[in-house]
Amino acid sequence: MDDLASQLERRLGQLVAQRQPSEDVWRDVFTYLAPERATSWYSDETTNASSAQAQRARLYDSTAIDSAEVLKSNFASGMTPENARWFGLDAGQRGEEASRWMDGAAQFLFEHIHASGFSSAAYEGYSDLVPAGWFVMYIEQAKDAQGRDAPGFNFEAWPLKQCHVSSSKAQGKVDTIYRTWQPTVEQVVSEYGLDKVSEGTRKKFNEGHLTEKVDMLWAIEPRRGATGMLAKNLPFRSCHMERGCKHIVRESGYHEFPCAVPRWRLIPGTPYATGIGSNVLPDVKTLNDILKLELQSLDIAVSGMWKAVDDGVLNPKTISIGARKVVMMGSLDSMAPLVTGANFNVSFTKSDQLRSQIRKTLMADQLTPANGPVRSATEIQQNMMLIRQLLGPILGRLQSEFPKVVVERCFGIAFRAGALEAELGPVPESLFDADYTVTYISPLSRSQKMEQVTAAQAYTAGLIEQAAATNDPTKLDVIKWDEMNYEIGQDFGVPDKFLRGPDELVKKRQMDAQARATAKQEAAQEQLMMQGAGAAIEGAVAGAA
Repeated sequence: MDDLASQLERRLGQLVAQRQPSEDVWRDVFTYLAPERATSWYSDETTNASSAQAQRARLYDSTAIDSAEVLKSNFASGMTPENARWFGLDAGQRGEEASRWMDGAAQFLFEHIHASGFSSAAYEGYSDLVPAGWFVMYIEQAKDAQGRDAPGFNFEAWPLKQCHVSSSKAQGKVDTIYRTWQPTVEQVVSEYGLDKVSEGTRKKFNEGHLTEKVDMLWAIEPRRGATGMLAKNLPFRSCHMERGCKHIVRESGYHEFPCAVPRWRLIPGTPYATGIGSNVLPDVKTLNDILKLELQSLDIAVSGMWKAVDDGVLNPKTISIGARKVVMMGSLDSMAPLVTGANFNVSFTKSDQLRSQIRKTLMADQLTPANGPVRSATEIQQNMMLIRQLLGPILGRLQSEFPKVVVERCFGIAFRAGALEAELGPVPESLFDADYTVTYISPLSRSQKMEQVTAAQAYTAGLIEQAAATNDPTKLDVIKWDEMNYEIGQDFGVPDKFLRGPDELVKKRQMDAQARATAKQEAAQEQLMMQGAGAAIEGAVAGAA
């Protein structure tokens, strides 16, 4: 156990040294784009409202902060919206029963993910992603008051200052994280139990020193040569340690890496990233300096600056200028205003240019201007589509490192707990040996597919015009209408349960044709019966006559 503790502390030292060169960049960006999140980078003390407010008071303009909020909202509504399913599960061409089961599993996960507080944790993550370019979200099964597994999931956004990450594969996803934090003695005992903590922590608890801090380390990393299904043999090792005395308080494991660590733009040679905040930082700093100079010059602009001559009556060292005051002087030339030569118009023009550039870089200029004309819903929708297309280049990495990790982790938790089979019934046999992939149907993903939809619609419209002009309907035979309509429906994000696939359409048409034939046959039989009945009536009438 001592060897493991020493190994963890040594590995932590390596990760700390790897992260340290980038910390100044993140600290700087947080200072100007998210000041309430910057205080932890200046001190290990717990952030409070006063320190956050003091940090914000150092800024002279809120354009970057407001624009960053807009971009975070665009991420939340475009990548992981709460009001529409943003992912699907695809197990390949395994039949419609399998597709329906997987679609039901995706809907089940979506409902339980958002019922477990995912949206608030994701928004906290986006608050780190925009300035710093990365964040950490921890995912586990929900627990009840006694610490036992409960239905649902638990999502936590970990502070970046606490997290040191790495990847066991070159340019691969993050699969190693060492988290350092300082919970209180009471929190440590509550989490791990009095019998698991070190002797020193147990003594502090018994003596009532409940609010003292304990330096803790939580290490999650791949386990080499993992075999078996017990917690200590799972693919990912998890160790909790009191750093001061190198005491291991818990050792367990995970089936999947339990943290999603999406990254915006990688820093070469490191597993870390920078965000769009780094792009806008020079403009934000320049604007802040200009406004600081403006405020310093405001007193002179309002009160003026004066020159005075000591003429024996007027003493410049003791004179006080203000409303309803009489200034004694020997001559009117003894005191006169001094022109500073300052030109505020230059400052105002440059400030407006910088604000415009900041909003453009953070993609906040696509919304309706406060002093501009009101835009229609269609214009706003088109602007939102434009924003999502601008975010398209970074979408690939973010999808694979955030939504994909979240869904795979939640799927594994729900499947092992039996929640999916309890909700959807037994897994179809065709899925027993199948691997599944996560598909993305979020607004951001759909915006990337709209070109395909537009091309299909424009092409079919042209063919229909040609067929009508030449009176030749065979021109439309080149299109597989059922397949195309099904794909377009999926691109628009229509759930599979509302769409009939090509195979189901064939069956439906066969059933419809059979129903029409049966109805036609029954109508013919009914007509024959009516004709026979009419003939019998006519015969009876003739016989009676």
